[in-house]
Amino acid sequence: MKKVVHTDSAPKAIGPYSQAIKANGFLFISGQLPVVPATGEFAEGGIEAQTRQSLENLKAILAAEGLTFANVVKTSVFLKDMNDFAAMNGVYATYFTAEAPARACVQVARLPKDAMVEIELIAVC
Repeated sequence: MKKVVHTDSAPKAIGPYSQAIKANGFLFISGQLPVVPATGEFAEGGIEAQTRQSLENLKAILAAEGLTFANVVKTSVFLKDMNDFAAMNGVYATYFTAEAPARACVQVARLPKDAMVEIELIAVC
């Protein structure tokens, strides 16, 4: 069984996709840009602020299903510039303080709306 997950506490999808899909004991959350839900604008303050906002958006979607970062088993981080890896990683580490999930981190040519970072994840329910 498949369930579409949506919360107003995270940015609306900017295309034909869902914020998240819950299926077979997993929650698959679409990549989250660093958009502040209240304003629709990117968080200001560089890669650290954008990473924090992307993670806060993920946190809100997890919470909509009663989950936390402790339920996360896999993340994918997409960076505009791999030179931002250390700064992103510093913020990221504050959200995964217990057992860190598996992760991929890659530099991409371009992200939607020219974001500096986008993060997606998979959690167990």
